[in-house]
Amino acid sequence: MKYLFSIILVAVILVSCNKQHQEGEQPKSTKAVELLGAGATFPFPLYSKMFDTYYQLNNVKINYQSIGSGGGIRQLISKTVNFGASDAFMDEDELKQAGSPIIHIPTCLGADVITYNLSGITNLRFTPDLIADIFLGKIKRWNDKKIATVNPDIKLPNQQIVVVHRSDGSGTTYIFSDYLSKVSPEWEKKVGRGKSLNWPVGLGGKGNEGVSGLVKQTPGSIGYTELIYAIGNNMPVAEVQNKSGNFIMPSIQSVSEAAHIDLPADTRASITDTDAPEGYPISSFTWLLIYKDLNTLKMKEPQAKALMDLVWWMIHDGQKLVEPLHYSPLSKEAVEKAEALLKSVTFNGKPVLK
Repeated sequence: MKYLFSIILVAVILVSCNKQHQEGEQPKSTKAVELLGAGATFPFPLYSKMFDTYYQLNNVKINYQSIGSGGGIRQLISKTVNFGASDAFMDEDELKQAGSPIIHIPTCLGADVITYNLSGITNLRFTPDLIADIFLGKIKRWNDKKIATVNPDIKLPNQQIVVVHRSDGSGTTYIFSDYLSKVSPEWEKKVGRGKSLNWPVGLGGKGNEGVSGLVKQTPGSIGYTELIYAIGNNMPVAEVQNKSGNFIMPSIQSVSEAAHIDLPADTRASITDTDAPEGYPISSFTWLLIYKDLNTLKMKEPQAKALMDLVWWMIHDGQKLVEPLHYSPLSKEAVEKAEALLKSVTFNGKPVLK
């Protein structure tokens, strides 16, 4: 009887294995291809969702380190990651340091928002001058006449303003300082634009997480962070006056409006201080950074193919995940230019994508 049972058991296993082979099912032990990326915290909530979804669909593991745009660029240049991520496009010096051409692939658009911690106040408005003067340390108290003039219906407290900014190299900081450099000659002269700044005043927090956390726990504070971090922490977000004189609340629509520009072929473009009447003025693309010749990283062919398939998916099917997390999707023009860039990427002298 035991012998007969063993024969039946073996037969069942053989039939099951044959059926699995015929149906094209992957054995559970199939090892996933792994990719390593690092950089911007600005799109981290979106990338976390995208990378998890893609793993479930394709068994490709993506280990993404949210260390800030500056760190992502440094790790890409040092060739310790398969891709970098940044909210600030690489400048000419950084591209030269890379030693081999790098392409910029936009993945979505987002907003730097002004958030603050004032008891009972959730509907402040700011002009460009106000934002610059606060972060320059020139306006020191919340009941300053300049703030009161822009917010006449709000009773502002006689409370010290505590400025909060990023302490790490950050694309979010680059977006914010790029905007302030455009709207404030004094800011441009004294501080300028960059991923890391010599701040005139304030407390530093690491990452968007650190800034939003500091603002939330510090009464009287004000800071800048990506929209989803303010929403996720139930923090107020200010309307900001744009170039047309309109006070605009950051949203999917107002960020999309800001991106109505003639995008260059390499997609490296600033959209801060937009001309669009309904556009939010502190908006930006965020990019994945990829070596045009993947042999530069000494990747294996399965990794190279997996990376290109992943990024192609992110700018196509992955866009359905963008709006639910309060980012703005890519325009048709941005997708077409990203496609052309991806098709230029090679491995062993041949295009990775056909």
